[in-house]
Amino acid sequence: MKKLYQKNELIFAIVWIVAYCVLLSVGDNLSESIGISKAVTFPISAVLSVILFVFIKKNGLMKKYGFCKSAVPPKSMLFYVPLLLLLTVNLWYGVSMNLSAGETVLYILSMLCVGFLEEVIFRGLLFRAMAKDGIRSAVIVSSVTFGIGHVINLINGSGAELTENILQVIYAVSAGFMFVMIYFKSGSLISCIVTHGVFNALSVFSNEAVMTEAQWIDSCVFLTVIGGLYAVYLAVAVKRDNTVQPEKKLNKS
Repeated sequence: MKKLYQKNELIFAIVWIVAYCVLLSVGDNLSESIGISKAVTFPISAVLSVILFVFIKKNGLMKKYGFCKSAVPPKSMLFYVPLLLLLTVNLWYGVSMNLSAGETVLYILSMLCVGFLEEVIFRGLLFRAMAKDGIRSAVIVSSVTFGIGHVINLINGSGAELTENILQVIYAVSAGFMFVMIYFKSGSLISCIVTHGVFNALSVFSNEAVMTEAQWIDSCVFLTVIGGLYAVYLAVAVKRDNTVQPEKKLNKS
């Protein structure tokens, strides 16, 4: 894995994206086949998370991939209030226990791992690899591929309607834009990982049974607008810390 990273960071990122999408899709399908939600997905996502974190830490890449304190003050980031607003969406229409207690725990743990993996892969590995050749294209690709990744998740036995698929892809692109701007401006990926993981985890309590199509659309529009506006604010108003720069390659060993 280290040799591939040293040879080409972009290929390394793409390999991780493919592995993540394939393995978690397999995990979801196997979990569904045995009738226990996330029973296989969680172990797979946990192992991938450990492997990726150990690789980053062992090779001295913690700061490079955002495992550090933000380089800009909370005030400049609007005290992360937009992130807190986004976390409320899954609870707008009440709270429901949609799974058994055991499955709920597995779901929450799995989603926390997903938040970690997706942020490190899409915002960390992919964005940093492309940022060396152009920040604008790196931001676009990181955001759009994150949205496209949700197409795979949605059509993988989710039963979601076409409208729901499209809307989720749209707000996923917006969220990807927001997260990549947070990372680019602050140099830290921690708030992105936490927000992403908690948002996904709270979806297990969402009372979707009572939601109308109009309410579902309202939720998606809110996520898209808040995420997009926050990203634009960060892009325009926050001075970038000099964090996304080409760095020395890992020592060969």
